[in-house]
Amino acid sequence: MYYDELSMTEFSKRVKQKDLVAILPIGAVEAHGPHLPLSTDSLQPEHVAREVAKKLNALILPPFRYGMCSSTKNYPGTISISPESLRMVVRDIISELVRNGVKNIVVLAGHAGLHHISALKLAAQDIVDAKKVKIMVLSDYDIAYDLRGKVVPEDDGHAGTIETSRVMAIRPDLHKARGKKSENRIPHFRVFKNPDKYWANATNGDPTKASALLGRKVNDYIVKALVVHIKLMLRAPE
Repeated sequence: MYYDELSMTEFSKRVKQKDLVAILPIGAVEAHGPHLPLSTDSLQPEHVAREVAKKLNALILPPFRYGMCSSTKNYPGTISISPESLRMVVRDIISELVRNGVKNIVVLAGHAGLHHISALKLAAQDIVDAKKVKIMVLSDYDIAYDLRGKVVPEDDGHAGTIETSRVMAIRPDLHKARGKKSENRIPHFRVFKNPDKYWANATNGDPTKASALLGRKVNDYIVKALVVHIKLMLRAPE
């Protein structure tokens, strides 16, 4: 399952597998309130990658656990890299996969920030413009937020009910506290030096309503949906 646990001989055989998919989990080191770990955005896509790989016999690349964090950049513990750095690193990793014969790649981000995702998509675009390869780029929250307005409030977000529930399901030992309900009040369309002034506790939603049971349901929903999307990619023309 894990790319870097294969020997060169084993990899040479696996890469010949029809419709082989390689999944690159992208995380972040980011504040998620007092109740979740800084690794929250890494734990989630890595869990999803494992479950998807089991179903598709896919390979999981070593995760890249840094990202571009803007609205949380001034909270304790956040480490943000530039979108340019993120783009170049991911582009190089994808390029090397293609050089090694991998033709189907999923870049799966746990962090869903606009600039972060844009950097990943630009990296993928660089490669598909030059190589014969299929690449999918998404955050697992592109799928998880389908459930807003259904099982959680429409405005649930960062470190809220869904995210806290998912961490409780994946790593209950890293659920630090009950958390507090909070709201992101950053004005629309503004660019700020200190956005944390408008966002108490780096939380947008109500983590007090989270549960491991809900987290398992959300994680299962994401895995099932992503498997469908990957199968569609494999069947689609380049």
